[in-house]
Amino acid sequence: MEVLITGGAGLLGARLARQLLERGTLADAEGRQASISKITLLDVVPAQGFNDRRIDLVTGDVADVATIERVLTPATESVFHLAAIVSGQAEAEFDLGMRINFDATRLILERARHNGNKPRLVFTSSVAVFGGDLPAQVPDAQVLMPQSSYGAQKAMGELLVTDYSRKGFIDGRALRMPTVCVRPGAPNKAASSFASGIIREPLNGIEAVCPVSPDTPMWLLSPRRAIDSLIHGHDIDAGAFGGSRALSLPGLATTVREMVAALERVAGADVVKRIRWQEDPAIIRIVNTWPGDFITARADAMGFQCDADFDSIVRAYIEDELGGKTAA
Repeated sequence: MEVLITGGAGLLGARLARQLLERGTLADAEGRQASISKITLLDVVPAQGFNDRRIDLVTGDVADVATIERVLTPATESVFHLAAIVSGQAEAEFDLGMRINFDATRLILERARHNGNKPRLVFTSSVAVFGGDLPAQVPDAQVLMPQSSYGAQKAMGELLVTDYSRKGFIDGRALRMPTVCVRPGAPNKAASSFASGIIREPLNGIEAVCPVSPDTPMWLLSPRRAIDSLIHGHDIDAGAFGGSRALSLPGLATTVREMVAALERVAGADVVKRIRWQEDPAIIRIVNTWPGDFITARADAMGFQCDADFDSIVRAYIEDELGGKTAA
C-alpha cells in the first residue's frame, strides 16, 4: 500500500508518518489491513528525522498540478490531506488561504477522481466551520456558518469530500479537529496558537502572552489523540458515516483558566507566573466565534476517543517533548 501525507513536515504529518511506520499497516479498499510499502511526505520544506526506505520526501507546492500528479498516482491507496494555511494567516492573506485550503483540496480530489482507484482520503477540517448563534453543545447536524475565511474554506472542503464520496470518486472522511494542544516548536499564525504557547513556553522557562480572557472556552485534543483519531478515521468502514462524511471529533471542553490551573497542578506556581495576560482584539474576534463544546455521539459510537483531562495533556507534552523534565 502507498500512502500520501500532505503537510508531511508539520507536527501532525510527521507524527502520523512515524506512527504508520511503526504500525506497518492500514485498511485497504476492502477494509483489510495491508502492509504499507511507501509513505510520501509532501510539504514546502522537507520533513526531518526520517531514515526509512518506505519514506519518500517531496518538497513542493500542494496547489501545483505537476506536483500533485507526481505524488498522487493510481498506486496511491490512502491520502491524509493535512496541509493548510492556518486560521490567522488565512484571514490576513485571503488569496493564499483560498489557494492552499480550497484550490489544493479540489486539485487533490480531482486527481484522485482522474486516477480512478477510489482511494481512502482523510481531510482535516475544523470546528471553525461553525459560528453565529450556537447552542451550548454543538451537534454534527448544526448548520455550517463559519465566521472566518479559514472556516469557510474548511466548510467547502467538507462539502467536496462528501460529494466526491457520494459520486464514488473517493472514500472520504472529513474530520473536524479540535484545537491540537500542546504543540511543540515555535508559535505559528493560527489564532489558536496561544493555547499551546501558554503551556509550552512556561514549561520551557519562557514568558508567554495570553491574548484572550481566562474564561474563553476551548475544545482541545492532544497530539497523541489527534494521531489516533486520524488513523482510526481512515480505517473505519465508510458505512459508519452515513450520508455525511463530515464528523466532529470528541475533544476536551475546558477554559483557558482551567488550562492554566492544570499547568499549575502539574508543574507548579512558579511556572504559571511566566504567563502574562494581554488581550489582542484580533485574536479574540476569531476565537470567540468558535464553539467550546460539542455533542459527539456519532464519533463516540464509531470508537473515537478524547483525552481524560487537561492535566494528562500537559503531562504528555512533558513526556514526549521535554524528556519528563521542566525548566526550573
